[in-house]
Order: sequence, then C-alpha cells, then structure tokens
Amino acid sequence: MKTAVEIMTEDVITVTPETGVKEVSRILSKNKISGVPVVDGGQLVGIVSDSDLIQQGKKLELPNYIYLLDSILYLDSFKKFEEEFKKMVGAKVEDVMGTDVQTVTANATVEDIATILIDLGIKRVPVVDEAGSLIGIVSRGDIIDYLSE
Repeated sequence: MKTAVEIMTEDVITVTPETGVKEVSRILSKNKISGVPVVDGGQLVGIVSDSDLIQQGKKLELPNYIYLLDSILYLDSFKKFEEEFKKMVGAKVEDVMGTDVQTVTANATVEDIATILIDLGIKRVPVVDEAGSLIGIVSRGDIIDYLSE
C-alpha cells in the first residue's frame, strides 16, 4: 500500500495567521479548494476551511441564561458562544482557523489516511515531518486519484 509521501500534494497553498479573511476567500475560490493549512515560520499552526469562513454569514444565537441572585447563569456553553462570535467577526485567519489539526507523517498508509478522513469527517490532512513542519497535504481527491490508478 502506498504512503502519504507517494500521493500527497507537495506544492501546498498556505496562508499565515495574519492573512486577511477576504484574501483567504479569494485563494479558496481561485484555486477551487476547500481549505488551506496555516503556517507560521514553516510550522503548521492551524487550518482554515470554507466552513470556518462560512460561519461569518451564520446567524448568531445567544446562549440561554437565567438571572439568579443578581448573577447570570448560562444554560448553554458560553465558551462555545465566544468561539462562534470570534469567528463571525474575525478579520484575520488567526481569528477563524481551527487549531486542533489532525496530521499524519510521510509514512502513513493510504488506508490510515482514508480512515482518519472518514472517521473525523474532514476533507484533507496535512503531512508534517518530525519537527511539525508542513511537507505536503493529502485530500480526499488525492485518495480518489490513487484508487482510480
């Protein structure tokens, strides 16, 4: 079975945490891709996807709360509300990107990568070296191309 290094895209389009949200939208649209890794000094620090950007058009739902003894008690997760609000008003990639990124190493098998993509419901997985530097990316399309050979 082939490994990540054999099927990955090596010339990866990336952005930095300081890249503007509108610029990322243009990059995704122009290149017909649904997400890009975020790198800072060569290190992978996150990933920004079309769903992260679409959240800016989402209706903001305030968390349910009650007043009790002159205090506000939130019935829903206020932290989740804060995260959604930050993404909705974010102007830079660092405001909207996901930082809990699943990665693989160059020797991960196609079978392992396919399992990760399906189990986590993601569309791409960055390939990193031992130091955490981005060396490539494997998308669902890369796996489909491999299976069609």
